[in-house]
Amino acid sequence: MKKRVIVACGGAVATSTIAANKVVELCKNNGIDVEICQCRISEIASNLPADLIVTTSNVRRDYGIPLIKGMPFISGMGVEKTEANILKVLNQ
Repeated sequence: MKKRVIVACGGAVATSTIAANKVVELCKNNGIDVEICQCRISEIASNLPADLIVTTSNVRRDYGIPLIKGMPFISGMGVEKTEANILKVLNQ
């Protein structure tokens, strides 16, 4: 079953593109069929439903689905933990 992941940042260009590419690669390497929706933080609600939200900016709103901070994909620190958390959500 295809999983839908929203990847969001402030401008929906630079950091969300990096994070989206990492999520696609992670899913491909783990046999997960994924559809990525890349958008601005302000556009998350209008792009629901989804199985997971990955953001590279701070988000305080609860959308009722798992939200994982994707900043480790940008900084390089904590990538393995972030990947494990993404896989845990998408493999449910």
